[in-house]
Formats: sequence, structure tokens, C-alpha cells
Amino acid sequence: QVQLVESGGGLVQPGGSLRLSCAASGSIFSINGMGWYRQVPGKQRELVAVITSGGSTNYADSVKGRFTISRDNAKNTVYLQMNSLKPEDTAVYYCNARVRQTSSSTVVYNYWGQGTQVTVSS
Repeated sequence: QVQLVESGGGLVQPGGSLRLSCAASGSIFSINGMGWYRQVPGKQRELVAVITSGGSTNYADSVKGRFTISRDNAKNTVYLQMNSLKPEDTAVYYCNARVRQTSSSTVVYNYWGQGTQVTVSS
């Protein structure tokens, strides 16, 4: 099994910044993609940003230029630096990791964190 533990959410004023972290632990041989998604009540979970093991990134149009995703492969950790936050960024943010658990299998499993609340409000 693999656990993803998120931290860094909270309440921030519009224009402010937050940094989310997500550390993966457990039965891990390698981690392919890692990413952040968000969800508000009544809506589908949406992609915020993803990063490959090689460092290639992809962002939702709504966060380009404001959010930066990065990862520390040695620590199995992914980060999301969020700047110039807007009220519409308010959501529960979920960490995602695609994990290969053993060297003898090429199967990749999809894991989610428990979510961390980000609220942007004055």
C-alpha cells in the first residue's frame, strides 16, 4: 500500500500565496506522474497541475502563470506553489501519484491523498 499525506492548505486573502506539499510513503519502487487536482462541492474533480518523473509539467489554463508544480524524487514529494490566489481557487486540493510498487511488475497504481482545504477569502 501507498499513503499520500498532504499539508499546507488553509485560509488566505486574495492575492496571497500558499504552498502545498504531498509526501508519498509505503510500497514504492518508482513514481511516474504526480499531480494536484481540486474539487468544489457539486462539481467534478479537475486537474490543476501534473509533473512527470523527468520534470515535464502541465497546468490548467486557469492557473498558468500563478501556480508552480515541482517534485523531489528522492523524497517522493510533490509541491504546489500557489501565488496570486483568487477566490475561485477555493477548493479541496488532492494529491495524486501513479506508483509502480515492485521491480518485478510494470503495473502502475493510482493513489490519492485525503485532500486539503484551500480557502481564498477576505
